[in-house]
Amino acid sequence: MQNTPPFHLAIPVNNIEICRAFYRDVLKCKEGRSSDHWVDFNFFGHQLVIHLKTEKISTLPTNPVDGKEVPIPHFGVVLPWKQFEEFSKHLKDSDIEFIIEPYIRFKNEVGEQYTMFFKDPSGNALEFKAFKHTNQIFAK
Repeated sequence: MQNTPPFHLAIPVNNIEICRAFYRDVLKCKEGRSSDHWVDFNFFGHQLVIHLKTEKISTLPTNPVDGKEVPIPHFGVVLPWKQFEEFSKHLKDSDIEFIIEPYIRFKNEVGEQYTMFFKDPSGNALEFKAFKHTNQIFAK
């Protein structure tokens, strides 16, 4: 896999302090610059900015993938296999309520991967995954 530059993602949250604690303390993202209505985080080497949006964030639609209802939109990162296992254990120990519990998707197929979905306190859906063979991330 080639080296790629970090991405930048900005998402709406309905409570800065609760979401700041979630990304900082639960997901262990280092906090960067901030104001009273936004906070930067180092999201696994990428820049994530949470922005205060006081209007209700609507319920997410889903799309079927491998027999599961995957929330859309969602975001996340691809982790190394062992880091995924450790991170998913940390989340379980932190009593995260999963949309889709950690499991292996596409078992014994091209693109076999660990995956899990959960929401932040504002309802933004996150997916974390790990590929058994990283050279299959974009394989057909």
